[in-house]
Amino acid sequence: MYDNYTVISFPGLGIEIDPIRQIEIGSLTIHLYGIIIAFGLMLAILYAWKRCKQFGIRQDDITDGVLWVAPFAVLCARLYYCAFEWDQYKDNPISVLYIWEGGLAIYGGVIGALIGVVVYCRIKKIKIAALLDMVALGFMIGQAIGRWGNFFNREAFGSETESFLRMGLWNVRTGEFIYYHPAFLYESVWNAIGFAALHFLSKKRQYDGQIALGYVFWYGLGRVFIEGIRMDSLWWGPVRVSQILAGVSCIAAMIVLFIQLRRKHTPEQLFVNQVAARAQQPIEEPAEEQTEEETAEEA
Repeated sequence: MYDNYTVISFPGLGIEIDPIRQIEIGSLTIHLYGIIIAFGLMLAILYAWKRCKQFGIRQDDITDGVLWVAPFAVLCARLYYCAFEWDQYKDNPISVLYIWEGGLAIYGGVIGALIGVVVYCRIKKIKIAALLDMVALGFMIGQAIGRWGNFFNREAFGSETESFLRMGLWNVRTGEFIYYHPAFLYESVWNAIGFAALHFLSKKRQYDGQIALGYVFWYGLGRVFIEGIRMDSLWWGPVRVSQILAGVSCIAAMIVLFIQLRRKHTPEQLFVNQVAARAQQPIEEPAEEQTEEETAEEA
């Protein structure tokens, strides 16, 4: 019998581990979930720095954009979660601010990031669709890695199963393992595959916004099925909120992608080519002012 209820097993893979959830340094407690999220964000930023010029965006704009957009994403992720779990907070509304206790919803984060990008692009005069393409690729990286934070927290798992990939969690009440779908793993792999596909597609994109639409379609398609087996879904009456939102957004993106497929796109329409064209235009030097003596001589 196991004394440590944090043990997680994957009998089909012959794996059994006891992952730590936090690191304590003196009075400081660092949660692995936060470290993994930060690591995913860092990789997304490094990737964006490396490829941003291919989208007509400067590295400084990426850095400033992260500092601008991240608060929008976190705030909306928290509000989205709390809105559909209000029973947990209605007796103590101030606890909505206790973000360190957990409770974020990725779709809220996506909505917040979209709002942040729109505002930021208006200020910086960057084409919104071009930056969204870059953000979508970064999101794929962050989500593929970030889902492993759920593993360390023993959360975001699916319904009971006896499948080959089943994940065993120790039940302190029954004193035995109960096996669930590792939904976090499914979503991590799905996002990794999506990132690889969109990464190569982005090098041959025909118009700005194509990668962002591909992200919405791919992520929505996977989330429709994965959300259907999750045990911790946010509900709105009899429906899973994220599953409905995923399905609607997936269909909408598919329709727009199909419409764009039938349209003619030219390289000149891409923001990166527009930026390059502006950079090649000669700079007109201001005309020199004539002195009073030169003016008098001409007269």
